[in-house]
Amino acid sequence: MKSGKVNFKNHQNQQLAGKIALPLDQDPHNFVIFAHCFTCTKNLLAIKNVSNALTSQGFGVLSFDFTGLGESDGEFAETNFSGNVQDLIAAADFLKENYKAPTLLVGHSLGGAAVYFAANEIESITAIATIGAPSEPVHVKKLLQDSVEEISQNGVANVLLSGRPFTIKKQFLDDLENQSLLDLVAKQKKAILVLHSPQDTTVSINNAEEIYKAAFHPKSFVSLDGADHLLSNKKDSLYVGKVIAGWASRYVEIPQQAKLSTKDEVVSSLSKEDNFLTQMKVGSHYMVADEPIDIGGNDYGPNPYELVAAGLAACTSMTLQLYAKRKEWDLQKVEVHISHTKEEVEEEVLKDVFTRHIVMHGELDEKQRKRLIAIANKCPVHKTLHQGSKVVTVERESL
Repeated sequence: MKSGKVNFKNHQNQQLAGKIALPLDQDPHNFVIFAHCFTCTKNLLAIKNVSNALTSQGFGVLSFDFTGLGESDGEFAETNFSGNVQDLIAAADFLKENYKAPTLLVGHSLGGAAVYFAANEIESITAIATIGAPSEPVHVKKLLQDSVEEISQNGVANVLLSGRPFTIKKQFLDDLENQSLLDLVAKQKKAILVLHSPQDTTVSINNAEEIYKAAFHPKSFVSLDGADHLLSNKKDSLYVGKVIAGWASRYVEIPQQAKLSTKDEVVSSLSKEDNFLTQMKVGSHYMVADEPIDIGGNDYGPNPYELVAAGLAACTSMTLQLYAKRKEWDLQKVEVHISHTKEEVEEEVLKDVFTRHIVMHGELDEKQRKRLIAIANKCPVHKTLHQGSKVVTVERESL
């Protein structure tokens, strides 16, 4: 799987532009859809930060521009709240067909109101988290202020929102009037997390109270003390993402990886459905190995030769520091950089070559530096690689 841009069609066959954010070291255990705020786009910095926090915990995140906004097709003037809900359903269909059905909806501001309605139509959703959401979609009329009367009288008006011009039609306001979020929430039987700042001047904290009171258990509330409506402070948006990830882990199914065990120093385990992604226990530490994307892996971990090179690098660093300390030399820090290539020795015969670059920091004279380079060749892993080893292979049924 790759992170990046995606496109999918809404129910009016218009193309919507989205982004998929994926974990760096594993396949996503669950997928999330993020609904942005009124007139915002998927490129809002807070969305990126929340998504990063979620992907760090193994979630895949789809964010996208609603119809008529950002890079998506359509005219904003022809859209409404109901259309946003339909866009979310289309996003869920896209994930189900191309990745995995989403289990968590996250909505910001009016997008938060929209995810409550969309969750009723998306069977796979088990949890909903909203950030600064209004308790009723009609709250948006407060943002339009003096333009509401003009829209009602003339059927349309041009308004400035966050410094940008938008055309709002009467059908947009009429659609908002027909939506009752609190009635919906009172009947909804999904886990709900309400996040809201007491200092939110765009959507007051009273909205969070109304949603929370209307909702069934399991429900949770988190105060985002000091945050503004758009989560402009990076610390606030990263915190939101971490809280949602931790909370959602109780309400979405996260497969548990069986812990490997062995009487030996190292064990690896690879199931046929995991391609090259290999689970490993190295001493008392757990890690993964993989292959690069260009040869069919997902690059979720180092490849086998990188692990060998890592052993050489670590052993070299330890050996040099141990020797320098015994000699009381001023080796403040040592860096060992290693690359692996294959070199042709004879026709069709290749030899593995590990090129090692050593950087030494400290007050060392030329004689000391030359001696340390010589000592590098005496590190145990270097000797193992240079002299060759014997590998004994024995089949056994279990540990």
